[in-house]
Amino acid sequence: MARRVAERLNAMTVARLKKPGRYPDGRGLYLQIKPDGGARSWILRYERDGRERFMGLGPTHTVGLAEARELARAARNSLLKNVDPIDARRAEKAAQKVEAARETTFKAAAAAYIEAHEAGWSNAKHRQQWEHTLATYAEPTLGKMRVRAIDAPDVLAVLEPIWRNKTETASRVRARVQSVLDWATTRGYREGPNPARWKGHLDTLLPAAEKVRTVVHHAALPYREIGAFGAVLREQPGLAARALEFTILTAARTSEVLGARWPEVNFKDRIWVVPPERMKAAREHRVPLAPRAVEILQDLRGLDNVFVFPGARPGRPLSNMAMLEQLRRMERGDLTVHGFRSTFRDWAAEATGHPRDAAELALAHTVGDAVEQAYRRGDMFAKRRALMNDWASACTKKK
Repeated sequence: MARRVAERLNAMTVARLKKPGRYPDGRGLYLQIKPDGGARSWILRYERDGRERFMGLGPTHTVGLAEARELARAARNSLLKNVDPIDARRAEKAAQKVEAARETTFKAAAAAYIEAHEAGWSNAKHRQQWEHTLATYAEPTLGKMRVRAIDAPDVLAVLEPIWRNKTETASRVRARVQSVLDWATTRGYREGPNPARWKGHLDTLLPAAEKVRTVVHHAALPYREIGAFGAVLREQPGLAARALEFTILTAARTSEVLGARWPEVNFKDRIWVVPPERMKAAREHRVPLAPRAVEILQDLRGLDNVFVFPGARPGRPLSNMAMLEQLRRMERGDLTVHGFRSTFRDWAAEATGHPRDAAELALAHTVGDAVEQAYRRGDMFAKRRALMNDWASACTKKK
């Protein structure tokens, strides 16, 4: 008789019941039928510390009556041991989640790191650079490894083959591996010190990068030849020639010039303002425009309504190879576009009395230490205008 009271339901009754509600089987076990759509499931009602709780035991299409009774019995046994079955189940799921996370591979962690940080990168190419360097150098060794298992010998296996002959790349790879592993540690996927850290760790195992790195200087024109070169360049037709001339006159980087947009140009005040998102240092850069630079821009007005130096494809700027190709057409393949920044810097230091800081700021370099930067309010714009006017004169005077 007690069995019938405790186990009121049977398989046939469970199958026939359709009306929404809760149907007791006994000892806190209920068949629950919800109003919307008639979802059917098993629940266990119990009290814990004076509080009523309901524990789901699964849907009827998966958990049968006998299994529901067994699950309810196991939950009641937990209560006898002073363990709340709902809390215990949550803790078990959390532990399983942590354990699954600890199985995360380096490749998966790297992808998640890139996804999480991409929005904060100022240059859209950063994602491509990260993916390329890690896929090329790190993932062949670390990709399938669990991040929790990666140690110093694994990192060294990545770095040692490229540390001497590709030092700059190796330094970037090391820093990016360190960032991914730091991220994995913070997420709880690994524990312990980072095996890719440099100070106090890899610096004892690898020679300093500056001691093995081969410094490659951009091929630059001697500053005494800039006048003669400028005269030849002004005779060259085409947009690439004008872009190269404008780049030289402003001492700007290639990407800054090719990305220049008309709203950035103030013809009245003869200023070109490059926004932070297009600057390497992520700071706005005001460029004073010499008369010849203004003349170039005046001639290009109306060519495109967005880019100052438009490309062949609509809505795109001039190719980043266009100016280099211009140098080759001039039979000056011995030079690089970036090298003209060095030409400008050498000229400013050796042929003028302009302040060093003005030349550095003209190149959009950081001047002074952190304290000096904190107190510096101006950008020496008036002095830089005089500097750039003198530079334009040197570029347009054949010697």
